[in-house]
Formats: sequence, structure tokens, C-alpha cells
Amino acid sequence: MPQPTDNDPEEAKADAQAREFIARWRPSGGAERANYQLFLTELCDLLGVDHPEPAGPDGAENAYVFEKAIRFDNYDGTHSTKFADLYRRGCFVCETKQGVEERGDDAALSERGKQKQAAKKQGHGRRGSKAHDKALRQAHTQAEQYARHLSADEGRPPLLMVVDVGHVIELYSEFSQTGGAYVAFPDPQSHKIALEDLAEAETRERLRLVWTDPLALDPSRRSAKVTREIADSLAKLAKRLEAAGHAPEEVAQFLMRCLFTMFAEDVGLLQEKPSQERRDPFTTLLKSLDDPAHFVPVVESLWQTMDKGGFSTDLREKLIRFNGGLFESQAALPLDRDQLELLIEAAEANWSDVEPAIFGTLLERALDPVERHKLGAHYTPRAYVERLVVPTVVEPLRAEWDAALAAALTLLDDGDESGALKELNRFHDRLCEVRVLDPACGSGNFLYVVLEHLKRLEGEVFAACDEVAGGRQMLLESGHTVDPHQLLGIELNPRAAAIAELVLWIGYLQWHFRTRGKVRPPEPVIKNFGNIECRDAVPPTTAAKKCWATTASRSRSGMAAPPSPTRSPARRCRTSRCGSRCTAT
Repeated sequence: MPQPTDNDPEEAKADAQAREFIARWRPSGGAERANYQLFLTELCDLLGVDHPEPAGPDGAENAYVFEKAIRFDNYDGTHSTKFADLYRRGCFVCETKQGVEERGDDAALSERGKQKQAAKKQGHGRRGSKAHDKALRQAHTQAEQYARHLSADEGRPPLLMVVDVGHVIELYSEFSQTGGAYVAFPDPQSHKIALEDLAEAETRERLRLVWTDPLALDPSRRSAKVTREIADSLAKLAKRLEAAGHAPEEVAQFLMRCLFTMFAEDVGLLQEKPSQERRDPFTTLLKSLDDPAHFVPVVESLWQTMDKGGFSTDLREKLIRFNGGLFESQAALPLDRDQLELLIEAAEANWSDVEPAIFGTLLERALDPVERHKLGAHYTPRAYVERLVVPTVVEPLRAEWDAALAAALTLLDDGDESGALKELNRFHDRLCEVRVLDPACGSGNFLYVVLEHLKRLEGEVFAACDEVAGGRQMLLESGHTVDPHQLLGIELNPRAAAIAELVLWIGYLQWHFRTRGKVRPPEPVIKNFGNIECRDAVPPTTAAKKCWATTASRSRSGMAAPPSPTRSPARRCRTSRCGSRCTAT
């Protein structure tokens, strides 16, 4: 289908309709019940979706209605019925509130004017006030309770909407639909859609999908497709390089440096000012090479600069220091014209969209000559990983967060901002000290999913700190943050161990930019935490326990560890850069 152009009459008509909608609803205020159904009905018209249907006597038939009746089974054996403002089966639960804009200076009004101002309905509080913020939090809680109490036949909707009529729409997601918490979608920085944002066609399309195909918004689905395509490109290039006589391990190391450079390009880390317009400097550099023989010196020069930081004459940009061991070796492999074109093809993909939860597995298969034939085979879906991660790691932490947030909000209501900030800081410190170990981490999929949930929680802490003057800035200036040092892994396969480390850093940087905008990560960008150890997780014999304990201790400290007495002679694991020794595989 052809994309609409700037002169497309249908697009112009939709834009005009959006402007009229915004102008009509901007001054709204007063009672929620008086406005919310009309607002949502007119929003449906703007989005080009069906209106809610009349509710019938059979609740099971009410798949898309206002005031959806939901039965709550109480702890004492009784039950009660509550009503969700708007519900669409398989799509969302919507809860609405009505705020009003901040009033002007009443002192400038006459007595009659003051009386008229005081008589105006305040809805759920003035926007920006503590009362209004509290009302929206309560709406989120209500919507989540409604979703949890839907019957099994209804299932869990993937999305929640919290609407301040005529002002903002907040989105929360739980795409696995397995009973987890609903989190800000797409992230805590951008889950609020302001009324004025509806002027953008992209925003209207996102909301249209909320009504018609919410699972299409699941970033893991889109990212999975992108990730598979990228892995296929890398597999082709790896196969060509091995056919040219390069060792598989050498090819794997080279391509991992290439792919991280591509990722760094797409998230703006290869530009001195991340706020400037994206230029794709690495891809442009590759395309500028008229003679493939120039590839090795040019790329090795770039990687040397990335390792140390400084001005890159190749990109004509001042680069931050990446380090961490990934660019400790700057060796590039010579490419012919066809191989260079394959690399350019891979570089043109959007690496910022890769899905780390499956990227590790696919990358391992792409770089392993033995496993490469499995690229199209089944891999463990993210939802399966979350079935283990959510109840064991995330839900206990979320319970702690709910308690900490409730305590902070109570203190805030009492005017104790300092005490509230201490509560939030205390939980954030706790979050940054959580350690999770996967003793057979493979390429890091499990650890990445844990990292993502920790970063989501951290984003919620940042959002809560916004309600305290200077709270977020104080938290950021502390330098304390959720990062890969908390995710510990043990893996015997050196290639998988290296990929696990890479996956965690890519995932961390993705979430850094989602929760902190265009703020640069601290240097060095990649830190050599040694959190992924390349060794056997279990000592093979009782007699080897003492030796194994020494091995683990030295590995954590970055010292070379002695070989296991029951295995073949070991070599230093150069792939994982963990400082340990592991058996050749």
C-alpha cells in the first residue's frame, strides 16, 4: 500500500480532524462522569475505530462496552461488582479521571469572580497537584485490579489505559498475559500521550492499534523479526569468512566488534552530540570505501579510538571511551567486495531494535559453524523465560516497591519531601544491589530478561522521584544504577560466554536511553565487571572442590585460574575476557 504523502487529502483531513478534537477537548474540566464517555466516543471517531456497543444483560456477551461489570471475590467469601469505565476484550481495560488546569491568581479577581471560580468543579484535582497525581495512580491501580478479576474466559488484556479526560492518556502493558504486573509502555519516559500529541499521525496509529491489534505493539514481536533478519545476515558473512580460511573463533570476535559498532551507531554513541540528527557514521564510512583493501586499516583505526576515546579521523567525530575489553583487540579481517556488501547490508538494519532476549541464541547459532543450520529452528520464547523470571525475581521486588512507594507517598502527603526521597532512595539502593546468578547462562537470554525488568522498575523509581523537587537529579547524580554487574553467569562455552556479556551490555544501553533520554552513559561505556565467568559451574569431583573454589575466587578477581584436574589442559578464555581459564570446546 503506498504511503500517504504530504499532499494526501485523506491525511490532511485526518490532521484537520485531530486539530478540531484537540481544540474541543483542551478546555474540558469538571465531573468525570459528565465527560468521559463522550470523550472516548469522539476519540474512537478520530482513530477510525468502532464505538463501544450497548451493554446487555449477559455479562459474558459484553466484549466492548462502557461500564463493564466485573465480579470481585472477596476474602470473606462474599463478592461484589465493580465497573470498568471502558473495556474491550483482548485489548484493554480503561479507567478515566478528570482533572482541571491550574487556576490563575485569584487575588486579581473581584469578589464575584472569586465566587464563580470557587464554584467551578475541580474534578480529581488541579493538574500537577498532589491530589491529581494521586488520582491517576489510583486509576492505574483500579484498572489493574479490574484486569486481574476478569473471568478466565475473558483472559487478561495486554494493555491498560488511564485517561485524564482532555489532557493525557497513559498506557501500561503486560504482553505476556500471564499475570505479571502492567508496566509503563513503551517505557516510563514515554508512556504518556498528551492531548496535543494526537496531532501526530504516528501517535494516532499507535492508539488505533490499542483498539484493533494491541499485540502488534509488542516490541518483542517486532524486534524478534529484526533480530532474525540480522542474525541471517551475520551467518552469511560468517560462512563466507570461514570459507576464506579464517578460524571460526577469529570470525566470531571480529563480527561481535562489528555488530556492537553498528549498535553504537544506531543509539547515537558514535556522534559527539547525541541530540544532533542521526548520521549513520559507521555505515557511511563503509559505503565510502572504494577499495575493500582499505577496510582493515580504516576499521582498526576506528576501533582503536573507540577503545581509548578521543577524536576519530575516520568518522570526524570525538568519541567517548568504550573500552571494557571488547575493543582491546582491534584486529579486523580483510574483506572482498561481496563480503563488504554483506557487512553494509547488516549495518543498514536498525540495531537499536534488536531483541536481546533472543539475540544471544540467534547470534550464537550464526557464529557457530556446527549450530548454524539451526538458525531457523525454534528458540525459547521470551514469554517462557518470563514464566520463571517474573514469579521468582520480579514479583518479590515489585511487592517491595509497592510498599516503598506507598510509604513515600504517605510522607509526601504529610509534607515530608525529605523522608519521601529517603524511602525512594532506599529502595533504589536495594534494586541496585540485587544479584541474580544463572549457573549455566548460555548466551544470556535469562539474565537479559531479568535486567530488563530491573531497569523497568528503576524507571518507575525515577518517575516517582519526579514528584519530589530535585529527586530524579539527586538519584542520577549518585551514579548508582542497575547495570550488568548484578547479572552473574557461568558458562563453559567461551563463545556463548562472550555473547552473554555482549547481550547484557546491548540490553543495558537500550534501557539506559529509554529511561534517561539522550543522556550519555558514563565512561567507559562497557565496563569489565567479569560478571560472566567462563568455567564449569560444578566441581567434577569432591577432590577438586578446593581447586575449584580457588579457580572461582581467582576468576572473580581477574587472575588466571589453574586448570581443573579432571579435564583436558585448559587455555585462557580470550573470548569472554573474564580472566579465567576454561577447557577448549
